[in-house]
Amino acid sequence: MKYLFNFLLIGVFAAMIACEPNNPFDTGPVYDVDGNLAIDSVKIAAYLDTAQIDSIYRIHDPSGVVIIVQEEGEGSRPTGGNIVRTDYTGLLMSDGSIFDTNNEIIARQNDLYVEGRTYNLFSFVVGAGNVITGWDIAYRRMRPGTKARLIIPSPYGYRDSESNSRIPANSVLMFDVNFRGID
Repeated sequence: MKYLFNFLLIGVFAAMIACEPNNPFDTGPVYDVDGNLAIDSVKIAAYLDTAQIDSIYRIHDPSGVVIIVQEEGEGSRPTGGNIVRTDYTGLLMSDGSIFDTNNEIIARQNDLYVEGRTYNLFSFVVGAGNVITGWDIAYRRMRPGTKARLIIPSPYGYRDSESNSRIPANSVLMFDVNFRGID
């Protein structure tokens, strides 16, 4: 009987929390990965049809990430746990505006310069969740020394986040990268 009472008490408490309008477990609508990938794939295809980008070849990853290789690198491709070193400039596919870079000159030219920030080679660990998923996907497909333009669908970028005023929600991102090496 004691166990039944405790069980009912827990059930009533759980029901009250579920009905609470400020329920901390109510995270809102689920992000529609497949729907946004479908929308972005149409945008990316249209961009690729008209983009004048010199390239050796293009890699169309099954994820929807596109790597436009402009200079081929050498050596092994990185795997999970490798440290990648790279230079980059991030652009919006919609209008070509630059939203981030690790190049101080480009940052100053585009009103992105932040006093005190060090504009050095950027490093990240592949597969550790330190960068957007699109980078983990793309860098696993490239060799050190590669120069490329990465096209990242919104589900593998910043999704519907509005934390950066320069990146609208559900933006397809492009990155011009110079893959300097791996450790």
